[in-house]
Formats: sequence, C-alpha cells, structure tokens
Amino acid sequence: VSDASGCSMIALLHTGAAKFPQNLLSRARQAVSLLLPVGVLKGFSSIISRKLASHGFGASMAAMSSFPPQRYHYFLVLDFEATCDKPQIHPQEIIEFPILKLNGRTMEIESTFHMYVQPVVHPQLTPFCTELTGIIQGMVDGQPSLQQVLERVDEWMAKEGLLDPSVKSIFVTCGDWDLKVMLPGQCQYLGLPVADYFKQWINLKKAYSFAMGSWPKNGLLDMNKGLNLQHIGRPHSGIDDCKNIANIMKTLAHRGFIFKQTSKPF
Repeated sequence: VSDASGCSMIALLHTGAAKFPQNLLSRARQAVSLLLPVGVLKGFSSIISRKLASHGFGASMAAMSSFPPQRYHYFLVLDFEATCDKPQIHPQEIIEFPILKLNGRTMEIESTFHMYVQPVVHPQLTPFCTELTGIIQGMVDGQPSLQQVLERVDEWMAKEGLLDPSVKSIFVTCGDWDLKVMLPGQCQYLGLPVADYFKQWINLKKAYSFAMGSWPKNGLLDMNKGLNLQHIGRPHSGIDDCKNIANIMKTLAHRGFIFKQTSKPF
C-alpha cells in the first residue's frame, strides 16, 4: 500500500481496536475508504471485522454495514413442486414441500423444512414431471400424505416460535400460484383446512418489480440476471428455488428494499 496514512489507519484499527472509541468507528471507516483504493480496502475489511469483533465491537461493525429494518421478524420462503404433464393433469398434487426460515434482520437462513409428498390421485409421476423437477418415483413413494406433511409443518412452525402472536412472519413465493391456487385447491379437493398463516404472502416477482422497475417474465432466472447473481442449483427443484428466492431477497434488502405483503386478505 503506497499511502502511509492509509497504512496507519489500518494499523490503528487492527492493533488498537480495544482502545478505539466506539462512537468513532464509523468516522474511521469513512477515513480509510477515502485514503485507500477500493480493492485494497476490501482486502483489509475482513481482517478489521475479525479484530474488532474479538474486542467486542462485532455489533458496531454489523451496524455499519446494516440495511433498513424489515417489517417482519421472519420470512418463510416456500416453493412447491407438483404433479404435472402435457396436457396438464387434474388435479395437480404437491410432491415437494420446502420452506426456508429467513431472519428478517440478517436475511440469513436459520432453519429448513423439507419433505416430499406422496400423491394419491395420480400416484405415478409422469416422465415430463420427472424431467422438469428432477423428482423420481422413488422420492415420493412411501412418503407422507399432504395431510401428514401439513401437520408436520405446523409442528415445525411451533418449534421455531413462528406461532407466537408477538412474532411477525410471512410466506414468500415466486408468484401467487403456490398459495393462491395450488395449496388451497388441493386442500379443497381433499377436504383439508388451510392454516391462516398460509393466507398471506409476498409475491417475489411483484417485490422485484417494485424494487427494480421491471417485471421478471422468466421468474427467478430474470431476477438473478437483473441482480447479477449466480443461479443456485437446478431450476424447478423446490428447495433450490427457495435458496434462489432467499438470495434475491437478501440482495434486495441490502439495497434498502423493504418487503411488504402483496397478497390480498382472504
């Protein structure tokens, strides 16, 4: 590093963090950013963060790089896969049921619920369905019914503290199909109740269009491209789609976007 002042500031942050006044951390960081090239600053940032964290300044460092608070404590990212064919079969049945619990403060994944579901009306998966989703017959044979999976979802929600009235959480889907069409339609067909927590959600496509000013015609692929993100896993894998949704949400949140419910109340 050619700038001696920059080196001095780095040294101060690195070796004297314990004595560094907490209310001056932000100014120090700004000073370093002015003195050092971006590439060099990035090279030192992780070292500084670790050093300060070891001296009890972790919360302060987090605050420096924080983003506006969200309206929800947790986001529950969900993406169903269902039986399908060309032409479409009826009724469709959920065969993959994944949920990621995303912390609304950090936008990090804290817990995962993931189960495959045995279809009962059309128990044999079509070649089209397997090719599209990557789900083979052996992955659904002998698995719990939708009713049993919904019971386990409720148990998971309780274990994660998501049924506490003081905890604000909301589901997030890529489109309205999962919770407006698929789940209520299958529950109606099977005579099953739909839990209230499934009756409000955030459509990520709408959220993205509000944030970026363009509609993602190709869903996750367009959103990843628009945000310069690498697509995670296989398209139309429920759990992989959830990971992509979570990554897109985290990126938008870091840009200052505040997520709001997009569904209309039932």
